[in-house]
Amino acid sequence: MTAQEPGTTEADGEPLDLADQELVRDPFTAYAPIREREQMVRGSVRGVDLMWVATRHDDIRTIMSDPRFTIDAATLPGAPVAHRTEQTWQARGMHSGHEKYLRAGIFDADGPDHRRLRGLVTAAFSPRRVAALRPRIDAIATHLLDRLPDHTENGVVDLIEHFARPLPITVICELIAVPEADRDRWRARSATLSAGVCGDELGDALAGMVHDAHTLIDHHATHPGSDLISELLAPHHRDRLSTDELVALITNLVVAGHITTVNLIANSTEALLTHPDQLALLREDPTLMPYAVDELMRYCGPVVRALPRYATCDTTVGSTPVRAGEAVLPIVSAANRDPAVFTDPDRLDLSRTRRSREPHLGFGHGAHRCLGAHLAQEETAVALTALLNRVPDLRLATDPKHLQRGANPVNRHLKALPVRLRPGPGPDTAAK
Repeated sequence: MTAQEPGTTEADGEPLDLADQELVRDPFTAYAPIREREQMVRGSVRGVDLMWVATRHDDIRTIMSDPRFTIDAATLPGAPVAHRTEQTWQARGMHSGHEKYLRAGIFDADGPDHRRLRGLVTAAFSPRRVAALRPRIDAIATHLLDRLPDHTENGVVDLIEHFARPLPITVICELIAVPEADRDRWRARSATLSAGVCGDELGDALAGMVHDAHTLIDHHATHPGSDLISELLAPHHRDRLSTDELVALITNLVVAGHITTVNLIANSTEALLTHPDQLALLREDPTLMPYAVDELMRYCGPVVRALPRYATCDTTVGSTPVRAGEAVLPIVSAANRDPAVFTDPDRLDLSRTRRSREPHLGFGHGAHRCLGAHLAQEETAVALTALLNRVPDLRLATDPKHLQRGANPVNRHLKALPVRLRPGPGPDTAAK
């Protein structure tokens, strides 16, 4: 789609290419004309059947909560075992035999299975349990910030590599008691699984994480501790969770608990540094931080699209008929800038949710709302608070237009975030 408006389809009915670089580069802008022009359009992902693409907030909120839509296509009458989620991973390079870890995962389950799996781990991510983690998260953030000067080169340091990335993986690895010596390997594999890569690199990363998860389970079975995995292996839980389900749960928690928070911290820092009025507002009123994190997730959150939902019967979304078995893909980035819901949606306003709890969909909605939402919000709040307090002169080391983003149509992320910790050459000078 190079000679036409991003998101438009050809006269012959060519579906929307969801990997189109205009949509990947800036989903907030590129999906806007689609959202305003049509309720839903047909779209395609490489190696996957056609699906409906939903961009409007109210439609997506309905799709995420309506029991007529399911996340697990394999439960539909007559559905093939290899449903679209598996097709997508296979097209990207997933090794044969690993499909079962997708089907066993909490994110791909629905109904009683989903309630059972989610019920086993919900308590570990409750607001109370997450609040209790705050001192430890703060200690990790402080340690990483103290070491930032050691990683500078010509006064510049990559804030993603040395702060945003190690913070959440350290927290999640402590929750499941991954040995410290193994954490770099878990972090690297998690980043690969979320980076949009294809082929052997992705297949090997998934296979490696599955192997390490089995090793971790075997270790905790004989050396139980106070971690989440040991708790799930306890007798009162063990008969409710198969080994495949536990491996899938570990993999999902590590990937989702790591990469989304990394990108939220990085995207939020970039947004604050390029909106000095909002940064000044947050410095003046630290009590604004919880609302700021909520607004940053709406304004620059990393989640471009959620998992597709499948119609269990003939139905409609608004005025669009959807047949039984058809998939609807929710574009979260488009929903979070929908002017039908948000006043002046393209403006960053850190006090927005203090005035009105406008419901962004950055963490999803309904039964599948992000399990780790409270943890991601707490980690981001701690990270930004620590940055503001300990690095008061933080500034970008390059012009914002020179920052590079990864080519991942699912996760909007920066490849690097070069910053200066102390006063020095401004972005324009550093970029020359």
